[in-house]
Amino acid sequence: MPIVTLPDGSSRDYDAPVTPAQVAADIGPGLAKAAMLAVVDGDEWDLGREIEVDASLSLITAKDDAILATIRHDAAHVMAEAVRELFPDAQVTIGPAIENGFYYDFHREAAFTEDDLAAIEKRMHEIVDRDEPIIRNVWTRDEAVAFYKKNDEPFKVELVETIPAGETVTFYQQGDFIDLCRGPHLASTGRMGHAFKLMSVAGAYWRGDSNRPMLQRIYGTAWRTEKELGTYLHMLEEAEKRDHRKLGKQLNFFHLQEEATGSVFWHPKGWTLYREIEAYVRRRLETDGYAEVKTPQLVDRALWEASGHWEKFRENMFTAEAEDDRTLALKPM
Repeated sequence: MPIVTLPDGSSRDYDAPVTPAQVAADIGPGLAKAAMLAVVDGDEWDLGREIEVDASLSLITAKDDAILATIRHDAAHVMAEAVRELFPDAQVTIGPAIENGFYYDFHREAAFTEDDLAAIEKRMHEIVDRDEPIIRNVWTRDEAVAFYKKNDEPFKVELVETIPAGETVTFYQQGDFIDLCRGPHLASTGRMGHAFKLMSVAGAYWRGDSNRPMLQRIYGTAWRTEKELGTYLHMLEEAEKRDHRKLGKQLNFFHLQEEATGSVFWHPKGWTLYREIEAYVRRRLETDGYAEVKTPQLVDRALWEASGHWEKFRENMFTAEAEDDRTLALKPM
């Protein structure tokens, strides 16, 4: 039976598999209340998931920055649950935590509106208040495929079918919402708190492929406390005041047009400033012994796959199909 070693070097012996939550309770009621997640042998672990063999264990509380990613991942699931409750016609795809927040992609004929986002956010707060237990389940691949086919979730079916036959699949359930997910997650929806806000909705191709269906991606931000959320939103407001797109228009430096998405129409003042900065950079490079080269702007996607740009940025890259059926892409930056 497992021997659990704690960060201070002490250990605890158990006669049967034990969860991190049980270990925290054995240490003391304060830690049992504060613990939000565990790390078992270096892997993040649900508080309710059993430890079956000897292992090292540390517990993560709200004081640890490491908890932010899990809070945001929980927020993505809560948002997906809210969307499914409000818009049963929406099909779910993927929803990860990202820097400063989270998103979830949905397939739906009607576009999400600002009023829809407000309704979704309101329902999310209600789901948090319900404090629904988040339960980890392990299914076979065939069980997972059958479940998603029964529930008319073709995007999830496609994801599960990429998993080798014979392997198991982890799912997390909160209320009536069940999602394919590696985890980990917090113990219940109430643990993530109310420090979140939905920010915007944008288009995104399924799996980043422009030949696949266009999805609707809802972005949100989530934090540990209302204070952290307020600080972040204030930072965004300040950045908005310094938005180069607004300043460019106000200062008569350049303008943007729908006919040339992502490109700039420079005005005399702006182009003069651009050339001055360019000349300054060139002088500095020459002074420091650098030589200038120029590379193609439109390159086969194979280069961007090798560099890692395709995997990370392909949804926002400009692509074109060549006559020989190759996919070309402009430099992403």
